[in-house]
Amino acid sequence: MLPEDPARPPDAPSEAPSEASAPPPPAATPLPGAASPTPELQPTGLLAGDVPIPVPVPVNPAGARRGGWVLGIAVALVAVLGGGALFMSGFVLGQRTELEPGTPGSEAEAFKPFWDAYRAIRDRYALEPVDRKEIIEGAIRGMVEAIGDPYSTYLSSEDFRQTLQDINGEFEGIGAEIGTVNAAGETVDCAEFGPDCRLVIVAPLEGSPAEKGDLRPGDVVVEVDGSTLDGLTPDEARDRIRGEKGTIVVLRIERQGVEPFDVEITRDTIHQREVITEDLADGEVGYVRLTGFSDNGATKFVEAVEAAVQKGQTKLIVDLRGNPGGFVTAARKVASLFIAEGPIFWEVDAQGTETETLRDDEVTAIDADIEVVLLIDRGSASASEIVAGALQDSGRATLIGETSYGKGTVQQWIDFENDNGGLKLTVAKWLTPDKHWIHNVGVVPDIVVEIPADTPAGEDPALDRAVEFLTESSASLGSLQLAA
Repeated sequence: MLPEDPARPPDAPSEAPSEASAPPPPAATPLPGAASPTPELQPTGLLAGDVPIPVPVPVNPAGARRGGWVLGIAVALVAVLGGGALFMSGFVLGQRTELEPGTPGSEAEAFKPFWDAYRAIRDRYALEPVDRKEIIEGAIRGMVEAIGDPYSTYLSSEDFRQTLQDINGEFEGIGAEIGTVNAAGETVDCAEFGPDCRLVIVAPLEGSPAEKGDLRPGDVVVEVDGSTLDGLTPDEARDRIRGEKGTIVVLRIERQGVEPFDVEITRDTIHQREVITEDLADGEVGYVRLTGFSDNGATKFVEAVEAAVQKGQTKLIVDLRGNPGGFVTAARKVASLFIAEGPIFWEVDAQGTETETLRDDEVTAIDADIEVVLLIDRGSASASEIVAGALQDSGRATLIGETSYGKGTVQQWIDFENDNGGLKLTVAKWLTPDKHWIHNVGVVPDIVVEIPADTPAGEDPALDRAVEFLTESSASLGSLQLAA
């Protein structure tokens, strides 16, 4: 939103809407939620980037186990390459807040160059008429980009609407999570692609065009339709890759150990299945995989775990690998299924105030005697890390796999009125119950199982290790039969 032009007559309408409001939560659809009900972050909507309104998604079920990662990445940003600007975990919907329009007197001198530039463009630009709405959107976008935070962004009105639709678990694109790494393949927070900021595939969504095109975790995208990504922001790169169902995009891929090659992918409508269950070890072990953190997904997850317990299973594997996150409230609900008391996480706002988020009392924790293993990997981000951190700090689960993604911030979505788009802004850090900040560090599992790049398709060393841990058996999962 532009500050009020000091030169504007007192009775003239302001240049931009005077308040920000949150889109209403969708009716009975999967939307991530906010954390504990603090004054700033009410549970009206989302949760990591997300993951937000935002975002969500995947790995493969036990029956279709996938191979491992190619490089050590925890990606600085995770997005689903769909129809909207989806980012991992930690999201909340903004509340309607009364704002006083205009430039505060104390900041009038600082804003003088801004207004001088605006009036010069409005009154003196000679080549063609100036679209005031585009100028305003460009100014907002510039302010947000100046922060240098890859999780904060301005969305046009169309992108904002599309993003809200994407939250429902259906979008058009190639169906892959993306992130940013440096030239060495290490996680970085970068706002513009170049030699030391590269776009990497975190994980293809199950059954997506990206998976069918054999995109793999760790693949680096260097060109889209023959054009380099250098100089683009993550949002701009995502917009190049996403697109309408039936259209084709060609990605130039760099993969460890092979020469660069092109992949042609036909975009499609992506439907997300958030909860997948199996019975392992002749029914002795229950397996529940959660691929995203929408409110609906969290509810389905709770139901799946309760069903496993009701049929007598006392050993559970919870799989959050490749799960990029989603709503804070969803993460709180999932963690509350295992934690009977104590904090789930902490939030630290812009003023440094720490707020404790306690368990969701509407969820009944399962018996503490039920053994739980939690699987994580480099694609487990934000909301996944909230759950992983809570279960690890409380000693409620044994974490197996690879160090997680490393996103320790919460974003708030603010809808500008009068069709002026919206803002996704980082408004808080989140800490584990023991007050660890895992940002760009990740959650380190109790039992590390590195997945070699050449792991044959269909093998899953981490899942094998989890079954072995729970059954105290050395048998390979390949020899175990899935119970009907």
